[in-house]
Amino acid sequence: MYKELVVIKVGTNVMTNKDNRIVRPVLNSLVQQIAELYERDIMTILVSSGSVIAGKEVLGKAKIKDKTQRRQVYSAIGQPRMMRHYYNIFNDYGMKCAQVLPTKRDFNPGVHRDNMINCLEGLLSEGVIPIANEDDAVSVSMSMFSDNDELATLLAQLMKADKLILMTDIDGLYDGNPEKKESKVIDKVEPKEDLDKYIEEGNKEEGEGRGGMGSKLSYAQKAAADNIPSYIVNGKRENVILDVVEGKNVGTKVSK
Repeated sequence: MYKELVVIKVGTNVMTNKDNRIVRPVLNSLVQQIAELYERDIMTILVSSGSVIAGKEVLGKAKIKDKTQRRQVYSAIGQPRMMRHYYNIFNDYGMKCAQVLPTKRDFNPGVHRDNMINCLEGLLSEGVIPIANEDDAVSVSMSMFSDNDELATLLAQLMKADKLILMTDIDGLYDGNPEKKESKVIDKVEPKEDLDKYIEEGNKEEGEGRGGMGSKLSYAQKAAADNIPSYIVNGKRENVILDVVEGKNVGTKVSK
């Protein structure tokens, strides 16, 4: 069995370039770090965005006018493409991965929730990395997560993870507008700390994804209140996951 469990969420803006194309070296770096954690008996649940972007890469500009239906189609096409990326990269490191596509109702107490726990525990016990994403092809309205930050937090709480790492494309929560030189990253915040003033002062939202800094902080605080230390970090920074696990001062830590 593993000695520690880390839930990692990677957002769309981390894995794409300015042209909204998926950057494979970013995925490779992500998997390389997960593989190194594996060698230390630390298992990972990866929550990965990207299926909609990947679907756009395949289909191009869809003719579908309805926004919800268009997103469903892009996701349905893009999800296998994302898994092919991950399958091939994990295979390069001699590792196995698996796909998990929950909806929000699967976290309600009952058979679905129990089945998901059993599946995840089974995968982890076999050394297989679960890769979770919202099932956008069927998740609409009431069954939707607000974003993958919520999904990652729910999985961390469900599996009693030791750490939650939310990766974005900036260095963490700033005390002002991140684009101003005088603004600095806030190293640590408390689960119940009021952070609205920092959000209002210009901490930017993610472009293609649904979750921005306000979302990340909200869910990181919920996880921290449940005794799961949470981290908001720049996913494009080299070895950032390993730095977090090794206790280095990177990004914004949310904990009691």
